[in-house]
Amino acid sequence: MTDHLKDMYKTIMDDHFTPAMELSFVDGDKRQTLYYEKVAWTIDQVRKGLRYGENPGQEAALYKLVNGNLVIGDVKTIQPGRYLASDVELLQSGKHPGKTNLTDTDNALNILRYFTDRPTAVIVKHNNPCGVARRDSLAAAYEAAYMADRVAAFGGCIALNRAIDLATAEAISNQYAEVVVAPDFEEGVMDLFAKKKNLRVIRIGNIHKLQSFVGERVVDLKSLIDGGIVAQLSFVPEARTRNDLILAHCDYKGKTYTINRKPTDAEYEDMLFGWLVESGITSNSVIYVKDQVTVGIGTGEQDRVGVAEIAVDKAYRKLSDRYAYESYDMAYHDLSDPEKKALIDERVAREKGGLIGSSMVSDAFFPFRDGVDVGLRQGVSAVIHSGGSLNDYQSIEACNEVGATMVFTGQRSFKH
Repeated sequence: MTDHLKDMYKTIMDDHFTPAMELSFVDGDKRQTLYYEKVAWTIDQVRKGLRYGENPGQEAALYKLVNGNLVIGDVKTIQPGRYLASDVELLQSGKHPGKTNLTDTDNALNILRYFTDRPTAVIVKHNNPCGVARRDSLAAAYEAAYMADRVAAFGGCIALNRAIDLATAEAISNQYAEVVVAPDFEEGVMDLFAKKKNLRVIRIGNIHKLQSFVGERVVDLKSLIDGGIVAQLSFVPEARTRNDLILAHCDYKGKTYTINRKPTDAEYEDMLFGWLVESGITSNSVIYVKDQVTVGIGTGEQDRVGVAEIAVDKAYRKLSDRYAYESYDMAYHDLSDPEKKALIDERVAREKGGLIGSSMVSDAFFPFRDGVDVGLRQGVSAVIHSGGSLNDYQSIEACNEVGATMVFTGQRSFKH
């Protein structure tokens, strides 16, 4: 990287955004106004806001909601004072946060809110998770999430829903991360993190209240090229327990098609886990989950077959890298011994990238069976999607042919 490019990324801008902002919704004489204050941090005796936006040269500011109420129809949005990512506590800044650090943190919390019952780790890169895992200990959860996609996790945002202990901190310190987010840090952890000079360490005490944010909505704003704004209420997944899921069935040309096999308890757990992780993934997306860990994550594609194939390809490549790292302490790409590579290739092919017995999760229905077939050919045993396609019968038949099961959520989960 040239010195010019290095300097570009070092630039700390004095943004020109105002210290306060108001957003009013007006209906005749009725006015509902939300009041915001700009967030800044004292770093080296200097008050600093966001470092920059999505790219250097883009000014950006973070505002937190401090007053006001908004009721739209029968929905009341989140009330002021319940702060998470909009009011983070910087324990160690390295470089102070930019927009992407905050949006990565926020999307990690968006996913974590559904998994407060067990230690869970979410690693986010470019506003999409690259590894999510639930385990009985925080260190095990982090390790599983990291090894799900060790390559993409490089320079990512690690969010954890328990206080970080020394075992977890030591594992994190062995990797390169830009941001670590947790509700607290046990004794000795910050001494360890202090050795990572560019690591941003963020404490969000309200993480223990994440469960209370399930089902809550905010106003989601998208600015258009001409300065216009699209406003929508944020997405809330309605299917959050197995009782909310529908065993796949449909009618087509006077015939009823029904899935033959009900899911096992483990399949229900994986499908629900995957569906809730899916709510934080850019559409068009398909992911694979096994034993409460993401195996392959495909995001932001234009066709559903393509993204299902991409997620399979990623599962194979990430598993190859994991085995190379575990066996030889190096990336698969850096292995020069053809025999070692061949052994890994053979093992990954035999295990079909870790997809055998996994659950396939799609954020919307499959228009045809070809998308489902991508997963079934890899040994997927369960499929979850919204349902509602005219050709749902094809997907049901595809699953029945190989003894797989399928459920509908009755709701799509697009995120753009």
